Amino acid sequence: MLADSGSFEERDAGITAGDPLRFEGYEEKLEEAREKIDIDDAVVSGVARIGDHSVALAAMDFRFIGGSMGSVVGERIVRTVELAFEEGLPLIIVSASGGARMYEGVYSLMQMAKTSVALSRYTAGSRPFVSVLTDPTFGGVTASFATAADVIIAEPKARIGFAGARVIEQTTKERLPEGFQTAEFQKEHGLVDRIVHRLELKEDIERLLGLLA
Repeated sequence: MLADSGSFEERDAGITAGDPLRFEGYEEKLEEAREKIDIDDAVVSGVARIGDHSVALAAMDFRFIGGSMGSVVGERIVRTVELAFEEGLPLIIVSASGGARMYEGVYSLMQMAKTSVALSRYTAGSRPFVSVLTDPTFGGVTASFATAADVIIAEPKARIGFAGARVIEQTTKERLPEGFQTAEFQKEHGLVDRIVHRLELKEDIERLLGLLA
């Protein structure tokens, strides 16, 4: 729906997660997810065309262990950012995630810093980074690359945040505003630039790239 038909060329396929902490049941979860949706991990990345523009593109899949960011997701995002930097391409990342993959502990959490450092180099250049937030986008993904873009697009009613509403209320002992983690609320308060339906996303990003790239 986003890339021109037949133009997507996957990169960095075949990178698979290990089990550095020997977390009970993690290897079984990975195998089950790979068999269920036939991808190696929670992000697919490569190069594609969107209209007149060649782009570096990464898209997360929530079906793979909740789109959680482990070492493979972080590595693929970084490689996509580096590809965009080296080849002078606009960068598009579509996020869908529950946050860090806690089965990998600190290996997962360090991906926030790893992706942020790669982006700091890329965004110092002249090519645009467009981030698309889908439902849901939470945790370490929101706190790192998903909200570090030149333009942040969200899908209608997408839930966006760091911690879940119950966790925040239990921690702060305060009632939160109704719908405070929706795309519409986030746009009203400045985190999100545009709200665009998935069916209109390709046309919208193509127009943005015409202006920015």
